[in-house]
Amino acid sequence: MKLPNALRPAAIGKFAVTAAVVAAAVYAGWQLWVHYEVEPWTRDGRVKAYVVQVAPDVSGLVTAVPVRDNQDVKAGDVLFEIDRARFQLAFDQAEASVRSQQVAREQALRDAKRNRSLGQLVAAEALEQSQTKLQQTEAALAQAEVQLNTARLNLERSRVLAVTDGRVTNLDLRAGSYASAGHGVMALVDASSFYVEGYFEETKLPGIHEGDRATVTLMGDSRQIRGHVESIALGIADRDRSTGANLLPNVNPTFNWVRLAQRIPVRVKIDEVPAGVRLVAGQTATVAVGAAAAPAQTQAKAQAKTPAQTQTDARQPS
Repeated sequence: MKLPNALRPAAIGKFAVTAAVVAAAVYAGWQLWVHYEVEPWTRDGRVKAYVVQVAPDVSGLVTAVPVRDNQDVKAGDVLFEIDRARFQLAFDQAEASVRSQQVAREQALRDAKRNRSLGQLVAAEALEQSQTKLQQTEAALAQAEVQLNTARLNLERSRVLAVTDGRVTNLDLRAGSYASAGHGVMALVDASSFYVEGYFEETKLPGIHEGDRATVTLMGDSRQIRGHVESIALGIADRDRSTGANLLPNVNPTFNWVRLAQRIPVRVKIDEVPAGVRLVAGQTATVAVGAAAAPAQTQAKAQAKTPAQTQTDARQPS
């Protein structure tokens, strides 16, 4: 009996292959759609760290800069000094002024006691004058002590110290330069403060929760950094709204056919950094959260390091 063409084994095989290819394509398309449109991940991430803008609290000529650019420092290390000889002289002068006022106060105190002990033998006016002089010397002594404390504080702050462990960055300060109080002269990156901020589309926020596990992959390095969602921003700037001259809202008209999802910052706390991975503030990173976070590569727990430890190891010469 001759089978119809549609029932021949060759035709059935072709149909099965076609169906399998179509099913695979549909499945792949579905997975791609879920991955790109549903699962919370983004390539728009940045490595960040707290940066201390080092500025002196006193003004003067810089006399010493014992650090160099991109040098690691510990909290309490000297970064630079400002004309300590001049501030030492001001301190010595204030100290001498205090001693002088102490002598004047002691003399006024003796005079006031002597006049009081004489009783009716001293005129009331003289007694009042001695008491007034005593009060004046006490006020002058208090003022001199304040000036001494200020001079001591200025002397201490003429030596600028690192407030945290980190790395000096963008150092362009040299001995002989003039440093002004309150004006930053260098940056100090806190080595223990690294974190990652991922900018996720608002449509993916329902899949992101505080505490969710996250993986971070730096551009140019396939090794994965493990972390978790620490917080989600509660607001971003509205670029289409401003305040008019009469304090009324000024809203820019938009005629977009396609609405673009806003990007919401999500902060990721770093838990483990693979050995040898160097974190630099400003690096570009891919961030995946929750189900989108691929399992990190298998590593021995002995190799798992905190961000600060990793930075320290990476800076040590081999």
